[in-house]
Amino acid sequence: MISKKCEYGIQAILYLSILEKNQAIPVGQIAKKLQLPKEFVSKILQSLTDSGIIGSIKGKNGGFYLLKNSKEITILDIIKIIDGEKFLDGCVLGFDNCSDEKPCPVHIKWKKCKNQIIEIFSKETIDKYELVIREKINL
Repeated sequence: MISKKCEYGIQAILYLSILEKNQAIPVGQIAKKLQLPKEFVSKILQSLTDSGIIGSIKGKNGGFYLLKNSKEITILDIIKIIDGEKFLDGCVLGFDNCSDEKPCPVHIKWKKCKNQIIEIFSKETIDKYELVIREKINL
């Protein structure tokens, strides 16, 4: 449903959310703690700095930090930034010509599920996942 890139981005933001406010963490440390590929995490975090969710400091003591309060960032915000506004668009079965006018057999059911997924992700803020990320990194 969401890309691997998006999964990693969500985990990285969750990790930043449990740290001291404005504490810049090097991408290498983030990748190591989350057991993710450093280069991939670096690219993801760069794209997130353009969105205003996280900030970055360059140089020897640089790194990434959360700009917004974790209660203000939804899972949907992150998904839309990384995977795009239309992350759930398209046929769930992969048919190119599937549409409201020419639906595949599951089109109507998928449309209802898609709307529910969007509603759920729009209400889930990252502050709710502090315990999950602490468990992942054994903190």
